Amino acid sequence: MTRSLIAAWLIVAFMSAAAQAEPMPVITVVKNLENPESVCIGGDGKYYVTVIGKRDTPGDGSVARVVPGMAETFATGLDDPKGIAPLGDGFVVADVTRVVKIDSKGAVSVLAGADAFPIPPLFLNDIAVDTSGNVFVTDTGDRKGAGGGLFMISPQGKVTAVLHATKGAALKGPNGVMVDDAEHVLLADFLAGQVFRVTLADGTMQMIADGYPGADGLARDYDGNLYLSQWLTGDVSVLPAGSKSWQKLSTGAFQSAADICINYKSGHVVVPDMKGGTLSTVALKSGNPSDVNEAPLESVAIVPAWENVEIVRPIVLTHAGDGSGRTFVASQLGKVFILPSDPSGSDAKLFFDLQSKVVYKEKENEEGFLGMAFHPKFKTNGQFFVYYTSTAGEHLSVISRFTVDPSNPDFCDPKSEQEILRIQQPFWNHNGGTLAFGPDGYLYVGLGDGGKRDDPERNGQNYQALLGSILRLDVDHHDAGKAYAVPKDNPYVGRSDAAPENFSKGWRNIWRLSFDRATGALWVADVGQDIWEEINVVEPGGNYGWNLREAMHKFMPEGSLPRPDLKEPIWEYHHDLGKSITGGHVYRGKQAPDLIGSYLYADYVTGRVWSLVYDSSAKRVVSNRSIIGNISPVMSFGEDEAGEVYFLTVQGKIFRFAKK
Repeated sequence: MTRSLIAAWLIVAFMSAAAQAEPMPVITVVKNLENPESVCIGGDGKYYVTVIGKRDTPGDGSVARVVPGMAETFATGLDDPKGIAPLGDGFVVADVTRVVKIDSKGAVSVLAGADAFPIPPLFLNDIAVDTSGNVFVTDTGDRKGAGGGLFMISPQGKVTAVLHATKGAALKGPNGVMVDDAEHVLLADFLAGQVFRVTLADGTMQMIADGYPGADGLARDYDGNLYLSQWLTGDVSVLPAGSKSWQKLSTGAFQSAADICINYKSGHVVVPDMKGGTLSTVALKSGNPSDVNEAPLESVAIVPAWENVEIVRPIVLTHAGDGSGRTFVASQLGKVFILPSDPSGSDAKLFFDLQSKVVYKEKENEEGFLGMAFHPKFKTNGQFFVYYTSTAGEHLSVISRFTVDPSNPDFCDPKSEQEILRIQQPFWNHNGGTLAFGPDGYLYVGLGDGGKRDDPERNGQNYQALLGSILRLDVDHHDAGKAYAVPKDNPYVGRSDAAPENFSKGWRNIWRLSFDRATGALWVADVGQDIWEEINVVEPGGNYGWNLREAMHKFMPEGSLPRPDLKEPIWEYHHDLGKSITGGHVYRGKQAPDLIGSYLYADYVTGRVWSLVYDSSAKRVVSNRSIIGNISPVMSFGEDEAGEVYFLTVQGKIFRFAKK
C-alpha cells in the first residue's frame, strides 16, 4: 500500500533474515472469505478487501467491504482481483491483465486494459498510488520466473514499463509494491525472496532484504518502520526505522499472509490470509519499553480515603500549604469543599461556591471548574487561584485570584474575584486547566490546543498562541495593561514570533501537570488522539511535538519523524492499554513506602493505575508497574500537605494509596 516517505536508510542493502522475537497477538476481524488477497482502507475508514473467489475463474472475483462483524459485497464482476489501493473517492484494482477503477458506489470501469500495456501483462499483482495520482502495478509474469515487470499508469492513463525481465531487469516474480518517495518505489520479489528499492528514472534496483521466500505485501508506518508479509511462510516481519535487522512481528500465525496495509488510527498491520480466508490485525512495532510492562506492584493497595464523602465530579484535590493540614476538593461544577479531618466523617464543609459563574454541560464535559492552586504565601496573603469556563462568554476560560475571608479561613467569598487572564477557546474540548505553583513561586497553567481533532487551528505549533502551551505567570506583579507580569526569564521573552507567557509548546490536551515536591521537576501527562498517550518531564522552552507527533510517533502523513527541536516524552502507552491518560504526582508520602519517587498516573477510560519510576540522570524509565485495585474512570489526582497522593473518580469517590 502507499505511503510516501523519504527513507535514506534504505539505501544500504540489508541482507540479514528476520530475528526471532515474541510474536504480537493476532486479532481476527472477519472470517470465511474465499481467497482474500489485498486490503486497503477507504475514505470512510472501512477495510476493503479483494476476494479472488475460485482461482482462474473469470467473473467470480469481488471486492468486499468490512462492516462490524462481517464482510459485505461492494463490487463484483472481477476475474482474479489482487492488489487494491485508494484513488480519489474510489479504488484501483489489479485484475489479471487489466487495471480497473471502482467508484465510491462499487461501479467498475477499466483504467488500463491489456492492450494499453507496452509489454503484454501476464499476471498483474500488487498496486500502489503516489501523491500525484500515478498508479504502480507489478506483473508477476508466468509465475515460474519469467516475464515479470513493473508498470506505471499516469493520471492521463498512459502506461509505461519502469522495468521488465524482458529488458534485462533482475526479476523473477515481482509482487508487492509500495511508494517510497517521489523518485523511488519498493518492490518485493515473490520467487526470489528479495526486496528492492527501485529508482523510477532509470529502473536501477538496490536490494534491501534477502531470504524471504514468498515476499508479498509491503507497508510502512508513520515512524518509518517497514513491514513485509510472506505468502509461503505466513510470517509478517518488520524493519525498524534506522535498523539493519529485520524482526518477526508474527510467526506462523497465517497460512498465507498476502498484501498488507497499515491502519494508522488503530495502530495495526492489517493482514489478509488467502488460504485461511481471514482478515486480521497485528499491533505495530514500537521501540518504547511500554511494550514490556512489569508485573503488578502487589505491595501497594488502593483504599477509599473519605468513605462517606461523595462530591459530584471531583476534579481537584489539593492543600493550602499553611500548616493547617486541610485538604480541599473542587467539583467540576464549581463548588470547593474542605474534607473532614476524620476520614470516616461525612461533614465536608463548603469553602467556596462559584457554581453560578461556571459553565458545565454533560455533553461538553471538558469545560467547567478545572483548576485550583493556593499561593505559596497563602498563610499570610490568603490568596488562591482558579481556572474555569465562564458564563461571561461562549467557551471562555478565565483565570482568577480569590482571597479568603480573613476572619474565617474556612470560607471564601466569590465576590473577592480578581480576573488575571481570559483565554478564548475555539471549541468546548481540550481546555486543559491545571494550575500549579512551581518551586520558583510562579503560576504554571496547562492548556490544551483548543479542541476538535487534529488541532485544526494549529495552536500546538503556533508560538504566538497561548493555547497548546504551558504558561508561566508572575501573579505577584503587574506589567503594563496586564493583571500579571511575565517573568523575565521565560524562554520566549524577546521573541517577536512568540507569546512571552509561554513556557513550553506542542501540547494537545494536558491532563494533568504537577511538580515533584522533592526535585522540582515538572511532570505533564498529555492526552493523545488516535493511538498513543504520553508522559513528559518538561524543559523550559521545549516543543513537545503536537500536532506533528503523537507521543513518539509521526502524526498523520504531514507530521514529522523525530528531530532535535521536538522533545520526546519519557513514556507512552498504546490505546490497547487505555484511551485517555490522567496524570498524577510523584509520590512523597509515608503510607506506601514502595511508591516513594514513583510517578502515579492512570487511564480515564480503563481505570488502570500505574507506578512509573524514572531515572532522571540516565533519562530513562526504570520500571512501569500496574497497581492492583483499579477503579474506573479516574478523573484526576491530588496531593495533600503530607505528600500523600489521591485519585478521584467520576462517581465522586476519593481513593488513596497504602501499604498492603
